[in-house]
Amino acid sequence: MYAIVDIETTGGFAGKSKITEIAAIIHDGEKIVDQYETLLNPEQLVPSYITGLTGISQSMVATAPLFSEIAEELYELLRDKIFVAHNVNFDYSFLRKAFENEGYLFTNKKLCTVRLSRQIIPDHRSYSLGNLCEALHIPIENRHRAMGDAKATTILFEQLLKKDEEVVRAALKHNSKETILPPHLPKQEYLALPESPGVYYFLDNKGEVIYVGKAINVKKRIAGHFSGTSKNSRNQRIRDEIHHIDYQLTGNELVALVLESQEIKRLWPKYNRSQKNNPNQWGIYQYEDREGYNRLSISKRIKGVVPLISFNSHADGFHFLMNKVREFGLCPKLSGIQKADGACFDVPLGYCNGACAGKESAALYNEKIKTAIQSFDENDRSFAIMGDGRNEDELSLIVVEKGTYQGFGFCFRDAPISTIEEAKLLVDIYKPTIEIENYIQSYVNSVEAKLVEFS
Repeated sequence: MYAIVDIETTGGFAGKSKITEIAAIIHDGEKIVDQYETLLNPEQLVPSYITGLTGISQSMVATAPLFSEIAEELYELLRDKIFVAHNVNFDYSFLRKAFENEGYLFTNKKLCTVRLSRQIIPDHRSYSLGNLCEALHIPIENRHRAMGDAKATTILFEQLLKKDEEVVRAALKHNSKETILPPHLPKQEYLALPESPGVYYFLDNKGEVIYVGKAINVKKRIAGHFSGTSKNSRNQRIRDEIHHIDYQLTGNELVALVLESQEIKRLWPKYNRSQKNNPNQWGIYQYEDREGYNRLSISKRIKGVVPLISFNSHADGFHFLMNKVREFGLCPKLSGIQKADGACFDVPLGYCNGACAGKESAALYNEKIKTAIQSFDENDRSFAIMGDGRNEDELSLIVVEKGTYQGFGFCFRDAPISTIEEAKLLVDIYKPTIEIENYIQSYVNSVEAKLVEFS
């Protein structure tokens, strides 16, 4: 039996947002046998942009039941069914969190109609529900309302079953890796793990988090923790203490890095060591040589000396400085990039004006150094880093205001952000950490950076 589910929420993050409406259609593989729908009071504000998208307003949910009031009935309806949804991890994460808050362990098998569609009907332009239904001539009544979307997903699922039921069955028969699982971890929890970027949590028998990690592929990374016969006593202790696994999807690796750092600082899990102490950081420093030339150098952070700019690794600092050498016509030798005797290798190529050979005066060269260093200063920049979201309809965003990290969140792909105020409404506000600042700085300095600048 299948439960084809759709929910509407106050936002895109299960840790912060709540469910405002749920619909479930029970299907035996041939026909609909039951259905359920209700609005829910989320006990928090329904943002105006959500009302604009779904039509669900604050007044509509004010008298609706709380999730706690329908939890038992809904759990009994869903618990023995295969959970089906479009972008299944989104709906599943909200329901799992809501059930968890009421004391229910929700670990159903899952099927994602996005993943199934990609396998069974490949080469479509888009696999969002709206675009896929349009291409397949599936009607959607009340788009972005739970029952309307659930009915459309049901028709899509029926078509997928008819086209290739074996692919659907195969999706439920992934190798369980049961022989490598920790002794106290339910197999269903491992099978339910997503193969997407995110942050994962190992919990002990008291429900306390003992380890937090990040991954581009959560399921594959966690399998890596359990495979092999590690002689590391710490790893063995972790295996023996794991009773449950939780996770949050992030859409991309950068957000996973940021969330992992936040969660380690918030939870201080006993088996996380790397971020409990400051990592080995690198910085670019300035000094004047005996000829009066201002030089730059990359080195590990020097206690008591503030660097011009910091990096998480030597490679990040080296790449950044190389770009500045090219951009401002600096000497690679006087910037610590080349170690040649005599003039640098760039002089005969015309890339360096010869400060390293006394052909460019210290005064003129030092002005270029001054201009280059001014470009290091990002304190007044406000921007959002945009990245892939957890499904095709959303983007992730990391918000930086006047050089200070504010938080991260998710937004709808078709809802552009034009001001820093709008961006901050979409994120949870967090205190910056050294690690997060380094992650952001490394990304901003990279060639693939996608930023929305705010004035």
